[in-house]
Amino acid sequence: MADNNIIYDDAAEAAKFQEKRKEIIEQDSKKPFDPEAILEVRHLRKCFPLKKTITGKVTQELIAVDDVSFKLKPGETLGIVGESGCGKTTMGRAVLKLHQPTSGQIIFEGNDITNYNSAKMRDIRKKMQIIFQDPYSSLPPRSTVGGILSEPVLVHNIVPKAEVKDYVLDLMEKCGLRDYYYERYPHEFSGGQRQRICIARALSVNPSLVVCDEPVSALDVSIQAQIINLLKKLQQDLNLTYVFISHDLSVVKFISDKIGVMYLGSMMEFGTKKDIFENPLHPYTKALFSAIPYPDPDVKMNRIVLNGDIPSPANPPKGCRFHTRCPYAKEICKHITPEYKEYGEGHFAACHLLDE
Repeated sequence: MADNNIIYDDAAEAAKFQEKRKEIIEQDSKKPFDPEAILEVRHLRKCFPLKKTITGKVTQELIAVDDVSFKLKPGETLGIVGESGCGKTTMGRAVLKLHQPTSGQIIFEGNDITNYNSAKMRDIRKKMQIIFQDPYSSLPPRSTVGGILSEPVLVHNIVPKAEVKDYVLDLMEKCGLRDYYYERYPHEFSGGQRQRICIARALSVNPSLVVCDEPVSALDVSIQAQIINLLKKLQQDLNLTYVFISHDLSVVKFISDKIGVMYLGSMMEFGTKKDIFENPLHPYTKALFSAIPYPDPDVKMNRIVLNGDIPSPANPPKGCRFHTRCPYAKEICKHITPEYKEYGEGHFAACHLLDE
């Protein structure tokens, strides 16, 4: 028996939800693109097949990203936070078309690039770049710094061949790298220096959008501050737009203008930095914020402890994805997926408790 003596028919409710979801997606697909947004993501979904029949029909799939939507204006930074395995990295790679989205729309600079093939994406690649989490494994060990940074410049014809070395040396200086590093190899550098090389490589083709996939999580705290300050300075100088993926809320608060909170592939809450930190709406967001360490030992934190582990994305729970760990979950949360709605200007959340 459920709230208010309502009995939920899971199969019927799931069918209603899918029907309503299709209507919303169809309506949104007909809306004009936002002319002010450099990146607009609509109902992005990415699934990976786990089992197939002999004929190739997928019988089981892993839902890595499920119905994610957001907008980003030029020069802004969107911070994506959530626990490990929530789909942050997959979402960032799907936006860059490193993973082909299962469904949804990706609009970049006013063009729907969702179904672009590799030939069409070639010119777009110059404008969309990524900084990987591990700077060591993302750099070719047999190439020098000069070779690593020169290759994308030559491939995309950024400058004439005779000017490539001067262009690369200037780029290295902007990223805090000495000119005599040009002939050195990645193994000769520290973690922070290698990450600066990765940043320089991403910026070598003059992109307008950069996805930063946990770029400081593998670095010491003191080096993290240097890299974050470098990213902020480069953003101001070059008018870059960032999608900054991290699970460090302190870093996200410092660098971001907007924040999206993800859980098990879904966007739980989205809004400006001020909205998210001063007025968090979703219980999961509140639980994440309660875990931020406070530098005063005399201040006692009201920690919200989440019991259990994140469910498998190959077999997500019915209803609200978070209900298995939510301390405020009700019967409706176990059966009906909450609608992702706007509760303030630009402040979105998906939670049944907010409708009461």
